[in-house]
Amino acid sequence: MAELNENTQYVALARKYRPQNFEDLLGQDALVQTLTNAIKNNRLHHAYILTGIRGVGKTTTARLIARAINCIGPDGNGGPTIHPCGECENCKAIAASRHIDVIELDAASKTGVDDMREILDGVRYKPVSARYKVYIIDEVHMLSKSAFNALLKTLEEPPAHVKFIFATTEIRKVPVTILSRCQRFDLQRLSVETLITLFKKVLTAENISFDEEALHAVARAADGSARDGLSMLDQAIVLGDGKVDTETVKNMLGLADRQQSGKLYEQLLSGDVAAVLQTLQELYVNGATPMLVLQDLIEITHLLAKVKVLPEFINDAALSEADRELCKKLNGAPISILSKIWQMLIKGLSELQYATVQNDALEMILIRIAYSASLPTPAAMLEELKKKSGLAKNTSLNGTENDDAALDGASASGIVLDTTADLLKLMTAKKVPMLMYAIKNDISFKSFEHGKIHLAVSEKADKNLIMDFRNFLEKETGSPWHFDIDYEPLGETLAFIESRELNRDKKNISEYPLVKAILNEFNGAKIDTIIRKSVEAAEDEEPTEFTSEGTITENYED
Repeated sequence: MAELNENTQYVALARKYRPQNFEDLLGQDALVQTLTNAIKNNRLHHAYILTGIRGVGKTTTARLIARAINCIGPDGNGGPTIHPCGECENCKAIAASRHIDVIELDAASKTGVDDMREILDGVRYKPVSARYKVYIIDEVHMLSKSAFNALLKTLEEPPAHVKFIFATTEIRKVPVTILSRCQRFDLQRLSVETLITLFKKVLTAENISFDEEALHAVARAADGSARDGLSMLDQAIVLGDGKVDTETVKNMLGLADRQQSGKLYEQLLSGDVAAVLQTLQELYVNGATPMLVLQDLIEITHLLAKVKVLPEFINDAALSEADRELCKKLNGAPISILSKIWQMLIKGLSELQYATVQNDALEMILIRIAYSASLPTPAAMLEELKKKSGLAKNTSLNGTENDDAALDGASASGIVLDTTADLLKLMTAKKVPMLMYAIKNDISFKSFEHGKIHLAVSEKADKNLIMDFRNFLEKETGSPWHFDIDYEPLGETLAFIESRELNRDKKNISEYPLVKAILNEFNGAKIDTIIRKSVEAAEDEEPTEFTSEGTITENYED
């Protein structure tokens, strides 16, 4: 860590604690390992391109690479190393951005072909004091098309003493002809946990007190950027008069109070609309903007869902204590409710952007969520209807009640499969498309009853098909199954039977007077799809529908 000299002008934390070696470079393990191996095996490439969001260390990494390949060691006899000494003249000059052989160019201000020609004129000259002449071009995507073209030939076959290092936040704007001549490194966003570790290290070195919750808030707001995080930390220190406390950070960033946001979310889940509006007003008075409140609720929804799916995540170091307590408190919310709230909050983002009064729009969004969150899910409503109607669950797959039970993900124990139609219903409910396709096309059934099947298998069938089929049946029905297998030419497969029945139905429907008239009127029209519906579902609908794509849909009972 750099020492603060009281006689010098104040240096921002993002500059003062810029990494001085590869060990300090956070979250970029793949890049460090690649460069380590390249230096160790003397396989240094002539051009590198570094890409990533702002503040993850692209320019810093470029300077570290320049130091690593030009370090000569304290005694002046060292070679390229992944651990530059920081003591030799080359290391000191490069770190201070004053080395004559390390040329840094800001492509945002020097975009033209003349600027590029000026640089390339110096390429043929050997370095004055360093081992390699290094050209660091920042925001390289800003170069003009002519400048890129002027660079191409030199970039492909540069002199042995020249290395190019490019940095950009817009990798897609860099021509592929340039990319193909470079080794590319994608610098990753820093995780919240990594940023918090960095902040603690910096604040400890500066002897500044801090709150854990405040560091979590800054780390989340930094969005993976170390520079953004340290800049916000600098501001928080000044605003907090030499300390980083939670309230100061929340006021500075305009964040909603996490405890109040958790309280608001709990009220949404319980459907207490009056309490929701009161808490929202408190948040608004305390300085939280409608957009930030909505984003906070979205984060909480994602957090609760993630902990629901991965219970061990609640112990993750990236979670603050407040978030951990919130997850424990609201752990009872089912995924179905969280998914519904997530969709409504995401839709609310666009509504908020176009609203004339954002606070009113947010109130309407939360009112809608509060009312809908307390409503039963479709699965719960269906279960309640079953109870009222006295229908039993999982007695057979011949009735509608068992189809619904399978779709609800109910226990498969006790399911009875009497026909291949029952089998297909179960496979559709359990979502096994690959197995279902193989059963339809590579097997013909000679007889089918629960627990016993006589079938023929195609020579082209997968060798594991029968084993997978048996495992599926025994798992879902909870009973053993016996197979009589004939390896002979297939008879009528289920796919063939379905196709034949579909063609028969199309032919029958095409004889209806109205359908025949439509087919005659629209040259080239044909019946494309038939959707079977029960009489109850179709009693209020017209008997036949025709779409502009030539699809005729017929509602009738099997």
